Amino acid sequence: MSETTQHPVLAQALTQGAQALGITLSPAQEAQLMQYLQLLARWNRVYNLTAVRDEAEMIPQHLLDSLAALPPLRRWLAHRPSPRVLDVGSGGGLPGVVFSVLHPDWTVTCVDAVTKKVSFIRQVAAELGLKHLQAHHGRVEHWHPEPPAFDVITSRAFASLADFTQWTAHLLAPDGVWMALKGRVPDDEIAALPREVEVFHVEPLHVPHLGAERCLVWLKKKEST
Repeated sequence: MSETTQHPVLAQALTQGAQALGITLSPAQEAQLMQYLQLLARWNRVYNLTAVRDEAEMIPQHLLDSLAALPPLRRWLAHRPSPRVLDVGSGGGLPGVVFSVLHPDWTVTCVDAVTKKVSFIRQVAAELGLKHLQAHHGRVEHWHPEPPAFDVITSRAFASLADFTQWTAHLLAPDGVWMALKGRVPDDEIAALPREVEVFHVEPLHVPHLGAERCLVWLKKKEST
């Protein structure tokens, strides 16, 4: 099947998968996500942005997997004006780019230590016209941006929960939270968290056409006593 004939099939799979998650994509959003998918596949041939090579597999493993986290994130940010989201270890822009496409008014910042991955995210932001999607190259634990505080700090296949929270604690808003996208519930990682961090919710996710367990682990700093 050629790329030309495959595109409508993939777009339909994306739209139907999003609907199963309770998300209605506008025609513009569908077009942007498909453009992102094609950019990811094209750059991946040269720069190895993701281990997933086939565009059809990227729909559930990348796009729908990221979209599954969006309804819970929307609930958390519903009453926050001008939300700021940080995606750590973003790689090819997952889930940050997906969040930005669905909510272009949010400030979404992707951080990665690999130069080519950051260059790719910046190219995506330019080509898709995502004015509030930003990318920073460097190690997040050494990054001190202005303004420094994010409402939600998220990661997907980045690090253990202990490392994730320790390396980004200085970037979390006083009432902010961490949202980690994980596979099975990481009981060992939860047990290894430092005393100043607590899990307040573990939310199971069902990703259409993905035969694997997925969950969100929500964390926050413990209130000092």
